Amino acid sequence: MQNNSIFNIYDRLARHSTSLAVIGTGYVGCPVVSAFAMHFNTIGYDIDSTLIDKLASSLGKKAELSASEDVLDKASFFIVTVATPVDNNKKPDISQLTEASKAVGRHLKRGDYVVFESTVYPGCTEDVCIPVLEKTSGLKAGRDFKTGYSPERINPGDPLHTFCNTEKIVSAIDSNALEEIIKVYSTAISAKIHKASSIKVAEAAKIMENVQRSVNIALMNELYQLFHNAGIDFDEVLRMASTKWNFFNCHPGLVGGHCIPVDPYYLLDEATELGTDIPVTAASCKVNDNMARYIARLAIDSLPAQYGVSRRPKVLIMGVTYKPDTDDIRNSQAAELYRCLADHAVEIHVTDPYADPCKVFKHYGIRLKAVPEPPYDIIISAVPHSCMVSLDDNYFNSLSTGPDSIMVDIGCVYKNKICSIKYQGV
Repeated sequence: MQNNSIFNIYDRLARHSTSLAVIGTGYVGCPVVSAFAMHFNTIGYDIDSTLIDKLASSLGKKAELSASEDVLDKASFFIVTVATPVDNNKKPDISQLTEASKAVGRHLKRGDYVVFESTVYPGCTEDVCIPVLEKTSGLKAGRDFKTGYSPERINPGDPLHTFCNTEKIVSAIDSNALEEIIKVYSTAISAKIHKASSIKVAEAAKIMENVQRSVNIALMNELYQLFHNAGIDFDEVLRMASTKWNFFNCHPGLVGGHCIPVDPYYLLDEATELGTDIPVTAASCKVNDNMARYIARLAIDSLPAQYGVSRRPKVLIMGVTYKPDTDDIRNSQAAELYRCLADHAVEIHVTDPYADPCKVFKHYGIRLKAVPEPPYDIIISAVPHSCMVSLDDNYFNSLSTGPDSIMVDIGCVYKNKICSIKYQGV
């Protein structure tokens, strides 16, 4: 008969007789460590020592932070928050998740809990992660240790929707484990926690959240191209349509980051395995992936015919992070825009006050300019950081070569503010 007392993990954490460990201290793991460090003995572990050092600079001694796997010996509740990207062929890459599962497995003991937060396809936790834990540890899930899945909902750079105040989905291998995991999360999270009936339901819910956003943005990108070709002001159309009470207001633009350009491909891969066709999801990926190329062509075609005859047109891209007010450059579509423009005979400069120049060069081969070096024939506002939204017509005119220059404004931040040069909102 199973001794359930060893699975009373909340009490052990509350008494500080064991520790909670977060595996992966990037954009997801960092706030998780910070939140739980206020309540339990908390460990932050990452193989990347630079991430550990960055977290240490903000947390100090509130948590034990280490790039040494041995630190996991002290923990009994493990939260895995490593990245789950796609490879160059848009195929799911769960290698980090597999390695993290092996690392946890090497330190797993009877009575321990392992909760996965990384975004995966439905079935991955039970079909891949748990078998890895069992094989590495020699223990049996459900009998010797408990598992769960609670999808991350971290929104980098968003001070309003935090780990602590965002509603959480929690699932587990059995009902007793579910209640214990909810107790642990409830300590750090003030928002409502929702119980999923199974791990697969929780995994699917996370995928659905981001696929829905991908499809909605793709629809707006598609309609933008149609209305632009018809000479219709898309932004005005959107404002008019939004006056209906049940219209879902969504904007066109470049889709980057760790969720929307990635998660649909996990679902597409799973659909292929199941022999199921999901054409709407596939189409949304194609539309969004091609948006950078469309904007590049839009900018180039706006130049007068004589441009490029005597000299190369000069382009400024303002912003390379995937969203405003963050240094996150993962899956940057501004970088893709750079590559698309590079197919033309133009000189391209990129600026971004938030992005780390070394990381940008390492990941994309783009050398950031500290400041613009005008004059420019094309100015593209790709990422409207808050420090940039107050810029006015005089500023952009000072960067331009004259009235035949064009500004492409992704997000329509400067609409009705630009009059000295040509303007195109997206």
